[in-house]
Amino acid sequence: MRVKSILASKGADVTKVTSTDTVRTTVLRLKTHNYGALVVSDDGETVSGIISERDLVRALVDHGPHLLDMAVGDLMTRKVETCGPDDDIEDVMDTMTNGRFRHMPVTVDGRIVGVISIGDLVKHRMGELEDETKALREYVTDYR
Repeated sequence: MRVKSILASKGADVTKVTSTDTVRTTVLRLKTHNYGALVVSDDGETVSGIISERDLVRALVDHGPHLLDMAVGDLMTRKVETCGPDDDIEDVMDTMTNGRFRHMPVTVDGRIVGVISIGDLVKHRMGELEDETKALREYVTDYR
């Protein structure tokens, strides 16, 4: 299966922040949308970075309450792995697991077309396993 099958079911909306947005604004967006990370894009089309709850928790230890007034660009992860809509889901899952991150922007020619999470991948894989189990049960039942 391909990444585009996940985007087709969950949608391709991407909530973004800019590197000049404050952490306060970013935290509010994370809470409002119930997201674990947001893509940082200064031009609205390409990935400048990503800011996750993990980034914010670690920064809280270093900066304390002043963190809320800092710019996202001071804290974001700048080296961001991306995937394409035609990438294999298993390969993307391996990349995310090995890299120990939970959110990956989906891009085409450098432009953001969606975001997938490890939760999206697990949900998709669970659906596949349920379908396989159902098919095997039907096969065994029909075989008797």
